Amino acid sequence: MGLMEKIFGDLNEKEIKKISKIVDQVEALDEDMQKLSDEELQAMTPKLKERLANGETLDDILPEAFAVCREGAVRSLGMKHFRVQLIGGVVLHQGRISEMKTGEGKTLVATLAAYLNALEGKGVHVITVNDYLAKRDAEWMGKLYSFLGLSVGCVIHGISGEERKAAYMADITYGTNNEFGFDYLRDNMVIYQEELMQRDLNFAIIDEVDSILVDEARTPLIISGKGAKSTDLYKTADRFVTTLTKETDFTVEEKDQQVALTDEGVAKAEAFFKVDNYGDPENMEINHHVLQALKARNLMERDVDYIVKDGEIIIVDEFTGRLMFGRRFSNGLHQAIEAKERVAVRSESKTLATITLQNYFRMYNKLAGMTGTAKTEEEEFRDIYNMDVVVIPTNREIARKDLDDSVYQTERGKVKAIANRVAQVHETGQPVLVGTISIEKSEMISDMLKKRGVKHNVLNAKQHDKEAEIVAEAGRLGMVTIATNMAGRGTDIILGGNPEFEAKREMKKQGYSDEEISFASSFIKSDDPALNEAREKFNQLHQQFKEERKEEQQKVVELGGLCIIGTERHESRRIDNQLRGRSGRQGDPGQTQFFISLEDELLRLFGGERMQKLVDRMGLEEDEAIEAGMLSRAIEGAQKKVEGKNFGIRKYVLQYDNVMNKQREIIYEERRKVLFGEDLREYIINMMKTIVNAIIDPIVVDSKFPEEWDFETMNKNLRKITANYRGKSSHTAEELRDMTEESLRESVIAEFEKLYELKEAEIGAEQMREVERMILLRVVDNLWMDHIDAMDQLKSGIGLRALGQQDPAAAYAKEGFDMFEQMISAIQEDTVKYCYNVTVETKTERRAIMEAEKATKSDFVEDDTVRAMQGEGQLPEGAQVPERENKPETYRRDQPKVGRNDPCPCGSGKKYKNCCGRS
Repeated sequence: MGLMEKIFGDLNEKEIKKISKIVDQVEALDEDMQKLSDEELQAMTPKLKERLANGETLDDILPEAFAVCREGAVRSLGMKHFRVQLIGGVVLHQGRISEMKTGEGKTLVATLAAYLNALEGKGVHVITVNDYLAKRDAEWMGKLYSFLGLSVGCVIHGISGEERKAAYMADITYGTNNEFGFDYLRDNMVIYQEELMQRDLNFAIIDEVDSILVDEARTPLIISGKGAKSTDLYKTADRFVTTLTKETDFTVEEKDQQVALTDEGVAKAEAFFKVDNYGDPENMEINHHVLQALKARNLMERDVDYIVKDGEIIIVDEFTGRLMFGRRFSNGLHQAIEAKERVAVRSESKTLATITLQNYFRMYNKLAGMTGTAKTEEEEFRDIYNMDVVVIPTNREIARKDLDDSVYQTERGKVKAIANRVAQVHETGQPVLVGTISIEKSEMISDMLKKRGVKHNVLNAKQHDKEAEIVAEAGRLGMVTIATNMAGRGTDIILGGNPEFEAKREMKKQGYSDEEISFASSFIKSDDPALNEAREKFNQLHQQFKEERKEEQQKVVELGGLCIIGTERHESRRIDNQLRGRSGRQGDPGQTQFFISLEDELLRLFGGERMQKLVDRMGLEEDEAIEAGMLSRAIEGAQKKVEGKNFGIRKYVLQYDNVMNKQREIIYEERRKVLFGEDLREYIINMMKTIVNAIIDPIVVDSKFPEEWDFETMNKNLRKITANYRGKSSHTAEELRDMTEESLRESVIAEFEKLYELKEAEIGAEQMREVERMILLRVVDNLWMDHIDAMDQLKSGIGLRALGQQDPAAAYAKEGFDMFEQMISAIQEDTVKYCYNVTVETKTERRAIMEAEKATKSDFVEDDTVRAMQGEGQLPEGAQVPERENKPETYRRDQPKVGRNDPCPCGSGKKYKNCCGRS
């Protein structure tokens, strides 16, 4: 017990007591709800909505809403929320994280907070880790929502735009974090208001919140279009690195995932690529390709980090073990792996829009989450998302036994011991689940069990399509299952087998449709006789399999329940706890133990020499195990080190993205105004005034006397806006005598306003408003894309500022702000020029300037059909605009910014504004 707990008592327990008072009110209404007919219960939804409309708050109606939802679940799903689930529902409604053990029914818990918050009519998003769970939960829990009169949508990969929009307009929308994040980015790239998918981000409940907000927080969502075509340099660089020797020519830092050439390696690179100075800026491209080739060869392992399937490199998620179809490693690493594995090297991409999951989810008005393992990361949840964790008691006491780790000196000794242990447990008939951290390890264990004649199932990324079936069978008598970490997460392993799954599988064999099978597990009656017949069939089969499995279930319980064997400690304690949590659900017995070796990556990189010396002193044989509390503590210490390091990386990513996030908010907010039809005429005129004044400023600032003003230069620069400007370069003495700075500005602006009126008359006022919107969208999108690239390049090199005693994050923020200001100026300049020079020969029609491209995720890059900007975009038919004279380049300031009135750095002795600063 910590010091704080000794002084103040268990804070979690106090929270539970406080919430229990609300739950008492919900349970007090239970009897009244049971007395209501279906129609009366369903009528409660509009009544609760009316109470909200009359000024009551969600907290006011919570007891009644929860009681209605609870009774609705009994009638539509045949499930009743336990008291602990009601506590979990209150925690979610409060915008907190509900930590509930595996098998405690988190899916049902979410319905309470989702139903209550959906009554406001602002939309509720329920976010899951994959499409399978999103679809399953939307169909399963959707029966409850539909019964109570609410609409349900599901956003998964591959659905049409119309289906997607309809799903977002539903009261409750299920989907994955990637789909929601990418749709947000796509919404900020459309050119029609009607193409917007999402409503305002109101309330989100995140299932497996630790996986989404922690494990995936390092990987920003990126929408990209086609960039420069890949060259043969990736293949050439790969050929070069195969000629190098580790340590002599290059070094590898596994802990930090870094590689670098030595002086000998640099000399070889200069000879191979025929360059004089490998470090010269003009050889940066070669440098980059060699670095990525070294990473691909020395840090990225086949069947661990990726697999090769059908001539493509498919990424394997390090946390879930799932295949990440369509995702690509960023920054050329994916191309380097393609070159290494001798598959087609695909083209690189250009970033069009990007956001981190952290900043996306922080935009919701209220955010809640649930998982079996969050307490170890509570500091991060508080720090970044302002969410605390409440640990919910289990419905039944946990009966699982968690044994001490069994530690071996070598990997070989450990694997041998695992195979022996599995064979030994299998002989008794007790089901075994072996958790591995990679495909490679799962296949290695599988091979060893085959040699011992132990029949088993393997569940990894290569067999992901059989996941539901393998997990449903994993608790049966004599079953051995080998699975990568978190495979099957979200699905309960039921001792003796899963009668519901078996009933559905049998119905499939008998020819029932997916719709009939989905409806069959519902408790709702239908007007369709075929659906009711399917429901009766399901109930009959479900009861039959339940009876058949009773004896088997009892035997498994007597044998000690599900036995979990972990083959390696993960770098995160949460992932280990998730594996343990597959056993011991709802008071079931179970047993868990981790088998580890000193050669495991975690201990090798972070365990330290002290642990190695301790084991050496014991003088153990290869297959002799140590089970000591001291070692377990040392292993936990190593995990804490890695968790701290990873938290630092995530904070670093967020720190830099916060700079972009402020800029993103400004751009997207202005973009929305354009989309929603705001009249831009005054906006354009004000832009024109800003540009005109910026041109006049350096002309009039040095002298009060008009005869000393440089009208020729001023007019030359004003004609860059439009050649139709007719300002005079010479003036009579009388004109100069009456002229003031103010009158000059007024006369120039008046002429530009007149020119704009003529342009408006030529095109038509209504049509001109459409042209303004289209041009501004086009200019903003193109320059924003260039800005994203420029900021990315700035970030990639900013770390070196630390060598000059400069804070890289502060330098990034400052220079990023300067670059953003430059982009805003460029947006104003381009927009005004285009608006003054556009000519329309046919009817103006805003056309879609987006085409299907690829959406990517980095560090992983995800291919996903999106609307991406195509080149410079298109204007209305017949419209012509001048080309931008100089495309903005990435801005890097090496010297302090020169003020307009400062001496010019060229040494002329003049002020900067009258010398090099003159336009």
